[in-house]
Amino acid sequence: MDSLTQIVLGAACGEAVLGKKIGNKALLFGAIGGTIPDLDVFIGALLYNNEIDAMLFHRGFMHSILFSILGAFLFGWISYKLYNTGKRVNTTAQTDWVKLFFWSLLTHPLLDCFTPYGTQLFAPFSNYRVAFNNIAVADPLYTVPFLLSIIVLMFYNRKSNKRKFWLKLGFGISSLYMVLTIVNKIYVDSVFKSSLSKINIDYIRFNSQPVILNNILWYGIAETKDNYHVGFYSLFDSSSHFSDWKKISKKRDLQKGDYKGFADLTWFSNGYYNVSKRDSLNFDYYDLRYPIISDSNTKTPIFSLKLFKDRERINMKAFEPNTGDFSKALALIWLRLKGK
Repeated sequence: MDSLTQIVLGAACGEAVLGKKIGNKALLFGAIGGTIPDLDVFIGALLYNNEIDAMLFHRGFMHSILFSILGAFLFGWISYKLYNTGKRVNTTAQTDWVKLFFWSLLTHPLLDCFTPYGTQLFAPFSNYRVAFNNIAVADPLYTVPFLLSIIVLMFYNRKSNKRKFWLKLGFGISSLYMVLTIVNKIYVDSVFKSSLSKINIDYIRFNSQPVILNNILWYGIAETKDNYHVGFYSLFDSSSHFSDWKKISKKRDLQKGDYKGFADLTWFSNGYYNVSKRDSLNFDYYDLRYPIISDSNTKTPIFSLKLFKDRERINMKAFEPNTGDFSKALALIWLRLKGK
């Protein structure tokens, strides 16, 4: 999920493990642990000259269970050595720090598993991407109550039971909301399947997910032999059917075996993509998993990539979300969210 949410969750893990011993410092170290996996964005940029390789490095090994274990021992040992000096000698144990970093590192990719982007939880042994698609990568209803509980507990003494109360409240509210999003996902999937049946679409497979910043408005995409069919559904709609249907013809101006790296890009999109040729050296690539909402009546995929031939392989320009005027895009989302 977004960086703020991961910071809050990491801080909560730090409080749960070391809050009674070191107070608010546990929040800080937990927040650091919760941030570390997303540093793969910067590390990928340093490791790879190819933008596709750098993008695919994100939510890879540094978001895996193995990294959480190895990182816990490494960062736990470093933090213990730095903290266990002067008046703080023997106030904490090295195992405390290992536990703090283990939970703050592990909960990061576990939370990401619930988003449409997903994460390679079992890397490097498998590139299988766990993605349950039940919550958007940024959802204020998950983050804000959790954040407020963490802010409140900071003002109590580290040994006060009220800190534990607010910590449990934050975990409890966020967990209950996550369960609600899973229930919504199950329900919306059933609505999407019935909607496809109603309009006689014989689909191969489908995917549904919430639109950014909420869990009320959902986007669905169904694949057929020659086309994709996309639609929207709000939990506030008067009828239990997807609407705003758009048919998108499959376009494959590049094949997976044409250039090195392109097959990896299609894997990233889980096969929901279109690619069109602009000229002999350049291509437009559209990841169709993500909602097609813009600031006008001309709707284009948010996740659009500019590809180009780079020697014997394919590369891409730095990604920029295709939302046009973002405030207008949000207004359209809000309008559709209210139902029809």
